[in-house]
Amino acid sequence: MVGHPFYTLDEIDSTNNYAMEQVNSGQVTSGTAWFTSNQTAGKGTRGKQWLAQPGDIIALSIALQPAMLPLSRQFMLSMAVALATHDFLSAYAGDETIIKWPNDIYWRDRKAGGILIENVLRGSMWHYAIIGIGLNINQGKFPDALTNAVSLKQITGKNWDAATLAKELCRHIDNRVKQLHMSAIDTLLSEYKTKLFRWQQPALYRKDGEIFQGIIRDVLPDGHLCLERDGTILQLGFGEVEFILTH
Repeated sequence: MVGHPFYTLDEIDSTNNYAMEQVNSGQVTSGTAWFTSNQTAGKGTRGKQWLAQPGDIIALSIALQPAMLPLSRQFMLSMAVALATHDFLSAYAGDETIIKWPNDIYWRDRKAGGILIENVLRGSMWHYAIIGIGLNINQGKFPDALTNAVSLKQITGKNWDAATLAKELCRHIDNRVKQLHMSAIDTLLSEYKTKLFRWQQPALYRKDGEIFQGIIRDVLPDGHLCLERDGTILQLGFGEVEFILTH
């Protein structure tokens, strides 16, 4: 079960780094979770850092053996975790909670959190997935450079206990992981699309330095984004297109 056992770390550079070390030691059971609200060198996608003050964030990593999926379907796990995080945050932040492809968590057009999944392989076998989730919880304000960040406190006007919320998030992830089997992929993918930021809406994007208007038309089972540009469908992988956000 996801979140059993649940370990609280007073301070750590990165919960994902720590989880990876524990998995590599061979002393971990599937579903083990590590939480801190004081992460000093958090990891984001494509090498970005996730920085916050103690108590402001949920930094959560989960070690999961994804026996329900082949490695070729790893996007399905990413999608299920994004849906679970959406389930969790929308319970507090309301129906303006959305998923920005592939797995950032947004409220309106502002980023509330992100997900990073790192795989541990044994030969060609998908041995473990290290699921890292970072969520903004109690920040009252952000640095000027983070123009599109938002916290749960800013949305609700309340302070929250990050550890309690992290345990609740684990329950949502457990529920979604239990839905992950090959026969349910189409259903989950359809639900994921309905919760996507800018789904079927004209908006601005940047690819290869050029800004253009596009419309998200589909997401494929392998995670590729189908973006319509001037009547042509572009199939884009992670990192190949940038969403233009204006404030």
